Formats: sequence, structure tokens, C-alpha cells
Amino acid sequence: MTTMTTTTKTATTVLDASGVTMRFGGLTAVRNVDLTVNAGEIVGLIGPNGAGKTTFFNCLTGLYVPTEGKVSYKGTVLPPKPHLVTQAGIARTFQNIRLFANMTVLENVLVGRHTRTKEGLWSALLRLPGFTKAENASRERAMELLEFIGLADKADHLARNLPYGDQRKLEIARALASDPGLLLLDEPTAGMNPQETRVTEELIFAIRDQGIAVLVIEHDMRFIFNLCDRVAVLVQGEKLVEGTSDVVQSDERVVAAYLGTPFEGAPGAEEVAEVEAAEAGATKTAGSSADTTSTEEEDTR
Repeated sequence: MTTMTTTTKTATTVLDASGVTMRFGGLTAVRNVDLTVNAGEIVGLIGPNGAGKTTFFNCLTGLYVPTEGKVSYKGTVLPPKPHLVTQAGIARTFQNIRLFANMTVLENVLVGRHTRTKEGLWSALLRLPGFTKAENASRERAMELLEFIGLADKADHLARNLPYGDQRKLEIARALASDPGLLLLDEPTAGMNPQETRVTEELIFAIRDQGIAVLVIEHDMRFIFNLCDRVAVLVQGEKLVEGTSDVVQSDERVVAAYLGTPFEGAPGAEEVAEVEAAEAGATKTAGSSADTTSTEEEDTR
């Protein structure tokens, strides 16, 4: 496969993924993928089901240790630990909503502030002045974020009682609570109606306007092409093409991949099924082994 890149070299690079490869045994789910995200950019990542998009996200956020390649944030190579990736400045949402259902809206956002809270165990137990000050600052910041996403009036509601679209927004607010420089969104409009999708698009533009770069996976092509400055296409774990919306939409290989039409170098159906199964198994294993008390992992999954 070939790659056409139109990345602006003079821009400040926030994320630099170089030669990222992820193998599960003898199966390769992501193969030698290069991708950059620059400051002030919204970059889209698209591809058919089983293309390796979520596996690539997992490599970026430390859930998977890439078999080959490296991931850098603002020039520093990231350690393969989700909480350290979050501390460095990358936050993430997942396709499946992972809120704390029995906690309030405000409490869910406060969970996301944990990585920016410096007070230790004894300070919390003894309710020292430093802890009280940090707690008040966290609540103030959390309410600012709820105001930003339009949920301030529901701060005391249980997360499970929110409408679907509001739950999606709450997940974004919780990710933003870690003060990221880069936000990764995995299918943020999945299951949304057209009105909710438009609201999400406006929210992502507003996030970008606050100086946060965004990398987003999405299957809604109209949404992604309206939203993104650049779009990269993964097909069976390899980057097929990257460029502006016009470049990607006019590429015959992209059309063929979405229609299921074979093109030169395309994998067979059996290979596709094997890689999909390997990705699903690895994701299940990562989820079951995660420490549910780790705020950072919950926020970056």
C-alpha cells in the first residue's frame, strides 16, 4: 500500500507515531503506521470494520505495547502505561460508554481530575489545608467543564440517568478534566441522532478552539469530512492514504475498501477475520486485567 501525506511540516507536532506495528502472535493488526497530529488540528482516522483503528488508539494510549515503532508526545517518547500517558497530556474516550453509573455527573468529572491532584494519602485522611484547597480547585474546574459542555444544571444527577447524548458529552468532560493537550475520541457519535451529532461536532470545534488537538475515529463520513483538517485511512492495519477530505474522498482505493471491492494488495476474507478475532481477544484481555481503581486507565480507555 502507498501513503500520500500532506502534513504541514512547519506546524508544532503534538503527536508523532512512527512505524507503529502491533502483532498478536502471527497476526498483524497494525502495520508500520506513521501519523502526526499538529497543534490546532483535528485529524480523522477512518477505515472499514477490522481495519485496526482501535488497536492503533490502544498503542497510542499505552494499553498495548507496540511490537515495533514509537509514539511521542511533544517530542518525548511515551511510556507504555496508560496513567503515564494521561499524565503526559493525552486523554481518551472509548466507543462503549464507560462512566461510573452510580456516581453523579460532577463526581465523574472529578475522577478525571485525579491525575492533576498532587495531594497524598495522609493529606486526604487528615484533611490538611492543602488537600482542602486542591479539592475546592478540582470542584471549580469540574464545574467549569460541565458548564462548557452544557451539563452544569445536571451536576447532581446520577450518570446512569442521563440521556445517551449527554452521557457521551460527560465522557468527553471527564477526559478534558485531565487538562490534555491531545484528545483521542473513539466513535464519539456512535448511536447518536443527527441533532446530537451536530452538537458533538460543535463541541469538538470548541475543544479545538481552546488549544487542544483532536484525533477522532468515526464511521459517519459526513461528520468526519466536515470536521477534520486531515483524514487518514486504515485498511487492514495499513495506512492507505492521508490528506484533506477532498483527497481522501476522491481516492478510488478508499471507495473500493468501503464497498468491499478487492484492490491490488488487499487481504483475503480469511485474513481479515483472523485479525478481527485477534483484536477482539486482546481488547477483552486488556479490559479484564485493568485495575478498576486506576483513575488514569479508566479515563484513557
